[in-house]
Amino acid sequence: MNKPPGNRQTLKTTMPQGDKSSYTDKQKRQAAHIEAGYEPRGGSVKTAEARAWATVNKLSGGGKQSGSGRKNHKLK
Repeated sequence: MNKPPGNRQTLKTTMPQGDKSSYTDKQKRQAAHIEAGYEPRGGSVKTAEARAWATVNKLSGGGKQSGSGRKNHKLK
């Protein structure tokens, strides 16, 4: 991994990993429901949670998004 030069400061503009504050209530409910479906299959709770959020991101594009045409987004 390349490091930036020592005298430059890099700005971190992304959210910290694990921060779910930008998700809607519906997305949070979906993730909880999906996670509950994975848990009885014998995987760890952490794996179930990761798969649930990955599924929500795949379905919705992740987080709250604004802009025209938001509802017309179709996955292939």
